[in-house]
This record gives sequence, C-alpha cells and structure tokens, in this order.
Amino acid sequence: MPAKKPFGGYSICFKGDTDTMEKVFGTGNIAPSEMTKKLWAHVKGKKLAGK
Repeated sequence: MPAKKPFGGYSICFKGDTDTMEKVFGTGNIAPSEMTKKLWAHVKGKKLAGK
C-alpha cells in the first residue's frame, strides 16, 4: 500500500528554523484562526512547505 499523501498535499519541514514561538505568534493572546494565519504566513515566508 503506498504512503498516504499529507493533508492538502503539503509537507512542512521546520528543521533548521530557529524562530521562536514568540517571534511567529507574538506575545499576546490570539484566536486560533489568527494563529493559523500567522503560522501559514511564516511557513510560506520561509519556504518551509513543498508539494
């Protein structure tokens, strides 16, 4: 049986990324939807996702 493709067809690798959670999300409280937006902005900005 072949390996299942990751959800959405993306694989994300954070290896070598030294940014902290505070740098990605900030220090204040944020909603889960805002957290998702910031995470994807970070992933795309650092080119951590590949198809």
